[in-house]
Amino acid sequence: MTTEGKGPAITPRTRARARHILDHYYIGPARDAAVLEIWGYTPRMAYAPGDEVVLHVSTTAERWSYEVGRDGSRYEPVLAVENLPGHHHDTPADCSVTGCGWPESARFIVPADWRPGGYLITLIAERDGDRVEEHHLILVRRARHLPRAPYLLVCATGTWLAYNCWGGSNHYEGITGPEGNAFSPVLSTQRPWTRGFCKLPAGAPRALPERPQRPDDMVRYPYMEWAYAYGYSKKYASAGWASYERLFARWAESAGYDLDFATLHDLDADPDLLDGHSCAIFVGHDEYWSAPMRDAVDAFVAAGGKVARFAGNFLWQTRLEEEGRRQICYKYLAEQDPLTGTEQAHLVTGAWELAPVNRPGALTFGTNALRGIYTGLGRCVGGGSGGFTVYRSGHWAFAGAGLGYGDQLGAASRIFGYEVDGLDYRMEDGLPFPTGTDGGSLDITILAMGLATNIETDNRIWGETQYIGASDAAFKAQSLYGAVTPETLDASARGNGMIVHWSKGKGEIFTAATCEWVAGLARGDMQVQTVTRNVLDRFGVR
Repeated sequence: MTTEGKGPAITPRTRARARHILDHYYIGPARDAAVLEIWGYTPRMAYAPGDEVVLHVSTTAERWSYEVGRDGSRYEPVLAVENLPGHHHDTPADCSVTGCGWPESARFIVPADWRPGGYLITLIAERDGDRVEEHHLILVRRARHLPRAPYLLVCATGTWLAYNCWGGSNHYEGITGPEGNAFSPVLSTQRPWTRGFCKLPAGAPRALPERPQRPDDMVRYPYMEWAYAYGYSKKYASAGWASYERLFARWAESAGYDLDFATLHDLDADPDLLDGHSCAIFVGHDEYWSAPMRDAVDAFVAAGGKVARFAGNFLWQTRLEEEGRRQICYKYLAEQDPLTGTEQAHLVTGAWELAPVNRPGALTFGTNALRGIYTGLGRCVGGGSGGFTVYRSGHWAFAGAGLGYGDQLGAASRIFGYEVDGLDYRMEDGLPFPTGTDGGSLDITILAMGLATNIETDNRIWGETQYIGASDAAFKAQSLYGAVTPETLDASARGNGMIVHWSKGKGEIFTAATCEWVAGLARGDMQVQTVTRNVLDRFGVR
């Protein structure tokens, strides 16, 4: 959700102090034939055996090559094509909004023996002894005639697109607006993914630091520092295959789970996509959804489907247009959405919990974004444990994990953050219960939780710049209470993140509402892995 591009919620003093952080920093074409570069994209994000994949590539090299490899528990090269003629194509200044419009450069058919998964496409260009590589990614789904896998991992492509800064703009900051520095409410899929979304080197820092911030030291953002030093997008740690879905897919495959793969864009286009699967899985930073995507999940659960959500920050409604090639989200400027004030105002691209949408995320997944948000990022609960406090240790999800009341789940592997979702709750005899005041069902069982905030603590350290500040609390105060005052800011400052279980209709939902759950899997946290297995083992049988 991070604050770049919000504008109205950031005071002039804050913006002046934080200019070096808030100014846009993006990856894009050099627009200079003297610079050796290669970029590419595909019209679609997901394919099945028999489908044709078309590559649109622009390079300043005379010849180029590409390799396709399955990015599973180990990387497996499956296709290599060399010595293709290179062409450098003009790229529109507003390509992030309208698309690149490059012509076709190459194509291949997905063979019948390619297993479901994420497939890296490595684009290679060489000139005068120099070599550059850039990466694209497609998902390959199970062949249409085969039985459905028990599990379907639905990748958070709405959030990938929202954070993709390639070419200048995303849903946070960019090159649009009257001053050429505003975020764009309209984004195109017809452009490359920014550097770091598809592939990352070992050791790339995550958004959540590996240890709590020291109160007496200047706060650091290792992932942004690393991105700046090595030429990656500073958004790499916020979205993309490499930071999130890849970690889950690699762990699940190694653990023996049979996954199929799809995108949220597929779910928007095909409301029956989940049929035949036992369990739909969502992981990582999963912030941007359309109404048809939610409708499909709600129908799946009503019919007896199970949902395992190891993801956080379910915040914004989007709309997809041009057969999924354009994503619309006005966010904090929802009043500018053309649907505002019309009979379709419920589809305005604002926060799910706020008017005119009025469809809290808790109705689908059991938690709400505006009841949570930041923890472990900067001074937002910067000294927190990094884990969930367990309250109902006897629940089946915790079986065999060695957890008792009050224990910390995932603190050692830092799974709690950087954005989390929660509920309004009350405490009774040392146990949390939903109040139902925010749309959460009273039947939801709160298993574990931790604290979050919308206001960053100011430790008055000389030279330190606040990244989050109080802008999110101001947005929440204005939206919920109609004015930003000391009282409404205070009421909007506090949040929480939760693990919940909910038997809904004929189906069942488990939500660990944090972006960083996958870090526990990747770092070999036995307790996080055990809880994940418990959920998948129960939900994999319909």
